[in-house]
Amino acid sequence: MGAAITDEQIQELAATAKPFTLTLLWWGADRHQDGAAAIELEHQRRMVSLHADGTIAVLCPGGDDTLAGVAVMTVSQEEAEQIMAGDPCVQAGMIRAEVHPGAGFPGDSIPG
Repeated sequence: MGAAITDEQIQELAATAKPFTLTLLWWGADRHQDGAAAIELEHQRRMVSLHADGTIAVLCPGGDDTLAGVAVMTVSQEEAEQIMAGDPCVQAGMIRAEVHPGAGFPGDSIPG
């Protein structure tokens, strides 16, 4: 564990939190259907496009047979639900999207 953190440091960081939407993408029962590779490529294209336009602040593809990925989205929970309902893999039953309200701290990033 790192350095000792004071109550004041916790409060200072908490005061900077900004609302985000956390989207968990779970592989579905129809993941391996006919044409799955083409559908998944369109899903990937769409997710990268949403990342490029800032709708997705952090995009994390999953690494196992359960979790397809995580997206930290900059839109409301309702808008994120609508966006994910239009996803090719969601529509095909290959992925199930679970959308939750959350918060993040400006400047946080994935280490390079």
